Amino acid sequence: MRKATILFNPNSGRRGRDAELNHAIGIIQSAGVRTELTVCRSSQEATNNARCAAAAGSDTVFACGGDGTIHDVIQGLAGTPVALAILPFGTANALAHDLGIPLRPGAAAQVAVAGRVRRIPLGHVEYEDFTGKPSARYFTVAAGIGVDAHLFYKLSSQLKSNSGMTAYYIKAWQLWATYNMRRFEVEYANGSGHRQRASLTELLAVRIRFFGNILRELVPGASLDCGHLRAVMCRTASRNAYLQYVAGRLLGRQWNIDGIDLVSCSEVVCRLPEKSADDDHSDFRNEDRVYVEADGELLGRLPARMTMVPDALSLVAPA
Repeated sequence: MRKATILFNPNSGRRGRDAELNHAIGIIQSAGVRTELTVCRSSQEATNNARCAAAAGSDTVFACGGDGTIHDVIQGLAGTPVALAILPFGTANALAHDLGIPLRPGAAAQVAVAGRVRRIPLGHVEYEDFTGKPSARYFTVAAGIGVDAHLFYKLSSQLKSNSGMTAYYIKAWQLWATYNMRRFEVEYANGSGHRQRASLTELLAVRIRFFGNILRELVPGASLDCGHLRAVMCRTASRNAYLQYVAGRLLGRQWNIDGIDLVSCSEVVCRLPEKSADDDHSDFRNEDRVYVEADGELLGRLPARMTMVPDALSLVAPA
């Protein structure tokens, strides 16, 4: 690490962390690294500044924020040799938990300058954005379609940042308990190329093993180094089945739950069910749509396609 661009999201996590940021930058500079700090106040600014840093000769870009900030930064770094490093300033910090990066920015900076660079694949999701145009994003933590994306659609990001994860979870629980689960059609290919179909209420493709906090290991077999998607596919609309699955993961148990499958696949294509001739197309409200999220960021809606991109990102990990 010789030249690093530090992209800071001041809206991530709790406020008033300038002293922690300055301390972390001092540690990076004391290791002989030239640094440049840029404040990013929007998703697009983070992506654009990451691209600019790569073009200007930085060998490392620090994402200073949470998983959403990391998500924005990797859109500008994917496919380049420039390494992503993490200074956790977010609320959940799932990727930092999985990598074993300390949650104190100063300690994370020490780990980064002494760390090693590993090359990993990235998840890739194509979807329809909210203007109706096709779009695509890379993801590192997870991408979801259905129940969880609907919760992100309903939940305010300000609730998480201002009230913390406890209030966020409580509100999410209330919304989930009243959500009318909507089905969508899925076609997916396993490692051998054999294609299968399913009707689902939720699809969650996970890229990390350890989430931290109360979730811990949500999907057995998931890993940043894995070259395929490790997905939870919920064929059921039973809330009890959902609760059984989550309870099993919290307790470190793997129960066989009717209607919920763990699947390894190379491609997943998701579509809305075909409407019959009797359906009223004019009465297609927002509440009837099926949404797409990635790394906790609401992206758009169906149709969607998920794949893996090999050798896509350089990542600074603890040595």
